[in-house]
Amino acid sequence: MEVSLLGRVFASMALVGLACFLFLLYNIMWLKSERLRGKLRKQGIEGPPPSFLYGNVPEMQRIQLTARKASNSNHGEIVAHDYTSTLFPYFEQWRKEYGAIYTYSTGIRQHLYVNHPDLVKEMNQSVTLDLGKPSYVTKRLAPMLGNGILRSNGLSWAQQRKIVAPEFFMDRVKGMVGLMLEAAQPLVRKWEDQIEAQGGMTADVKVDGDLRGVSADVISRACFGSSYSKGKEIFSKLRSLQKAISEQGFLFGVPKYGFILIKKRREIRNLEEEIESLIWEAVKERKQECLETSSHEKDLMQLILEAAINDHNLDKDSSKRFIVDNCKNIYFAGHESTAVAASWCLMLLALHPEWQGRIRAEVAQVCSNRLPDANSLPHMKTMSMVIQETLRLYPPAAFVSREALEETQVGNISVPKGVCVWTLIPMLHRDPEIWGVDANEFKPERFSDGVSKACKFPQAYVPFGLGPRLCLGRNFAMVQLKVVLSLIVSKFTFSLSPTYRHSPAYRMIVEPEHGVHILLHKI
Repeated sequence: MEVSLLGRVFASMALVGLACFLFLLYNIMWLKSERLRGKLRKQGIEGPPPSFLYGNVPEMQRIQLTARKASNSNHGEIVAHDYTSTLFPYFEQWRKEYGAIYTYSTGIRQHLYVNHPDLVKEMNQSVTLDLGKPSYVTKRLAPMLGNGILRSNGLSWAQQRKIVAPEFFMDRVKGMVGLMLEAAQPLVRKWEDQIEAQGGMTADVKVDGDLRGVSADVISRACFGSSYSKGKEIFSKLRSLQKAISEQGFLFGVPKYGFILIKKRREIRNLEEEIESLIWEAVKERKQECLETSSHEKDLMQLILEAAINDHNLDKDSSKRFIVDNCKNIYFAGHESTAVAASWCLMLLALHPEWQGRIRAEVAQVCSNRLPDANSLPHMKTMSMVIQETLRLYPPAAFVSREALEETQVGNISVPKGVCVWTLIPMLHRDPEIWGVDANEFKPERFSDGVSKACKFPQAYVPFGLGPRLCLGRNFAMVQLKVVLSLIVSKFTFSLSPTYRHSPAYRMIVEPEHGVHILLHKI
């Protein structure tokens, strides 16, 4: 009798516990998001109706699958530069249904999509620290970026920007042109050797890996006082880590569970530990070099070391974390996006040989011995136009993203706390209402009078972002692209290889999934 009574008590307690758990789950998974959606609906902002637990993720996956099947059936057609319909088709479909501003959800997260130029400008130029990088995305990127400048928010971000930004001011970048030439010239010799090895006339070359090597060498020499050979293992492991994180669907995917995920997390954790160990070894070497030499010109690693030492709020462990995280950020951001931009640039120039000729003539006119220097770079107007058009069609960063850390006003929209605001940059860069009916075509001449005259709303051109979160490496990337491309175009003519397969892929940045293969002809 007592045992039976006790069993009923335990059963009742279990039912109450289950009911409480289900209510809590319902509150977290539905009511919270529904309250946020309600605040947006009151402002006239609608969006696709979400499902319980997963929000709009099932619909996003269905739209993505349909787009992928359509893309596969069209394989072999001429290169089409509008890849948003295959990489991010749900944004395109919802924009047609709900306009330039709409809301959608992924699991418990509520998002606001904005494709209006004025609101994009407001979001980018906002100086409030209450609008930061989305925490759930940066959490998934933590193994790659730590709490460095690309991931941090608030005062931590402001402090790191103060340290890092001066290293990439134009007067500093101009002093790096010699290093960029030193890093790029072995690439030219390598490609010349490949032409000789393949008969002396033409070579079929996959360029993106070589360009990544040049870019990595430049950032190593310029910012860390070491050549690419010393940092080669760091860059290789960063690349592996980038791929591993991208395979998890870190941007909009709902977390999954199981043996495969556990295995992938173990791989990510191991890579993270190996990268941090290698960086810390380089840091210790740099410390020793600083003690043994008294150079007046400090590189970025020395500035980071000094900042960590002089910050009394950082203990020994925090100081080490600060140094390693920022080195990871600069190693990754300083070479990956520039190398990918150079790859897309060569792909577009291979399709448009007339622009190769224009650049070649310009380099011959403004550069002595056809070698660029700090004084000749500002006069490369044609080169600038080609790079700007490449970054319009293939911006390495696909999104501008922010999270309202507190309720924040963006233009005429009150963004509730916890809502993530997104802008898809390549869609903004292809909007016919902003760029004209030829928005999907490669036409560098649209930039002949600068960005302000290239389109209807100049604030809609954001390959490097705008405002306080403007990419710190903008000057560095533009100068490096001019140096590398001027050397290549001066030495070679080139066309797309028959083996090239046009398939942009999103792996934290938009890159050529199968690489860029070109046929090189020595001049």
